[in-house]
Amino acid sequence: MWCSRAALCRLQRIAVTPVNIAGGLTGNNKREISTLPQVYVTRQIPPEGVKILCDSGQVQFELWDSDDVPVPRKKLLEKVKGVDGLLCVLTEKIDAELLDAAGPKLKVLSTMSVGFDHLSLEELKKRGIRVGYTPDVLTDAVAELTVALLLATSRRLIEATHEAKTGGWGTWRTLWLCGYELANSTVGILGLGRIGVAIADRLAPFKVKKFIYTDVAPRPELAKAINAEFVSMDELARESDFLAVCCALTPETKEICNKDLFSKMKNTSIFINTSRGGVVNQEDLYTALVTGQIAGAGLDVTVPEPLPTNHPLFTLKNCVILPHIASATYTTRNAMSALAVNNLLLGLRGKPMIKELKL
Repeated sequence: MWCSRAALCRLQRIAVTPVNIAGGLTGNNKREISTLPQVYVTRQIPPEGVKILCDSGQVQFELWDSDDVPVPRKKLLEKVKGVDGLLCVLTEKIDAELLDAAGPKLKVLSTMSVGFDHLSLEELKKRGIRVGYTPDVLTDAVAELTVALLLATSRRLIEATHEAKTGGWGTWRTLWLCGYELANSTVGILGLGRIGVAIADRLAPFKVKKFIYTDVAPRPELAKAINAEFVSMDELARESDFLAVCCALTPETKEICNKDLFSKMKNTSIFINTSRGGVVNQEDLYTALVTGQIAGAGLDVTVPEPLPTNHPLFTLKNCVILPHIASATYTTRNAMSALAVNNLLLGLRGKPMIKELKL
């Protein structure tokens, strides 16, 4: 398993060999700059990726130069016309409308994300467009954030900070702001992959008693690394003191965390989701939190994003909501941008991508 910093160093070393434009294009790469493949980048990506893109000398590219505001849909549909390659992020919906607007020259799509629920995979497959994505490099960052969110939720840190700042901190009380500890607990993982294993690795030193997981099928090699037991969905709900959701969003997992799941969980359980908001039925989660079916929830992902500030979940003290920051470290985001760009450039050259979705 790569750590993010090692991944970034590796991506920098294997960056597609640049073409010397200043001295004139030579060898097999000799061609007029005006005939280089055209690429549109839908966001201001971190500098490592931009550097690789610029230094490659293999494409003409234009990017939406903002990190704060996504490119407006109308503008995006204009900018993709006639491009050979597209580098996007998860805020862009890549569907039939956009692919029609791009036209038949589009052969490579690279998304700077591990998730791909914003992509219409059937449309991409139908048109023969290759797709790169960025798994693995964000494993460490997501695992760290998941543990941080779990601790903040279970030990009521946000609530405690508020009390300290607003005058609620009075005399010492025996049960005030008591939470739940990891020692001797059972931790459940819904969707055991690299991130799930990395989360368990970080939680093991807290003296967790047992790790359990469920997935579409047993994953013995991954489970062996953390001594985790495969269980049914019902067992996962009933036995978990802490339940971490790590599965991808697919038609099968959409709203898989619903009232049926929450009703089987302990009233002392902590529910954590750092995967995709769509795997949770938020109305059912709200009911479970209000009625005390479960003790608390920590969410880094929601539907929609951003979650409206008047959403009922924001009114609950036992719900900690973060603005989708699991991969938000400088090292990881740079590694993601470097991988996304390398996928794009390799794809445009007809070579195997470092990380390619098999459609």
